[in-house]
Amino acid sequence: MITSKAELKEYLIADAKANQRTSVRAHLFDDIIWKYQRLLRFTNYYYHAKQRNGIFKAPFQFYRIRFHYLSIKLGFSVPYQTQIGKGLSIAHYGLLTIGSNASIGENCRIHEGVCIGATNGERESAKIGNNVFIGSGAKIIGDITIADDVAIAAGSVVTKSIVEPGTTWGGVPARKISDNDSHSNIPFLF
Repeated sequence: MITSKAELKEYLIADAKANQRTSVRAHLFDDIIWKYQRLLRFTNYYYHAKQRNGIFKAPFQFYRIRFHYLSIKLGFSVPYQTQIGKGLSIAHYGLLTIGSNASIGENCRIHEGVCIGATNGERESAKIGNNVFIGSGAKIIGDITIADDVAIAAGSVVTKSIVEPGTTWGGVPARKISDNDSHSNIPFLF
């Protein structure tokens, strides 16, 4: 939840670092995923600012509409209210679904085809720790917890909590495949 301009700047700088960028600004004709991440952060900020002060209603509507259209264009379904920590890195565009009740920690790298959501009519989604790598096509389903420094392999289906930090999980259903942490998959951190 971004509640101040200083926090917004902090989030943008951390996200730029996570995406190995030298600037928080986007290029005019490319950088579409970076534009999306910026809009996600700005919309989140103005959503919370609007709750405190009605003067922010117009900027919120402006960013919300731009965010909505870019979400459709990229195939992303990530509500702007979703709690996502600093240092988010979305690797590629193409089908990304994150439930509004999900919680994602800092410095997470998410690839395309990932689904983080609820199941069986529940409202609660996964709580994901810091420094987590989520490979292409992974599914994280239900009210579960993912520990810090976990790597989830491509195509995995995680339906139970992963409480052991610094491990790699894969398969359908996901099971521990090694004691390697996510650090080799998140190069901007280490």
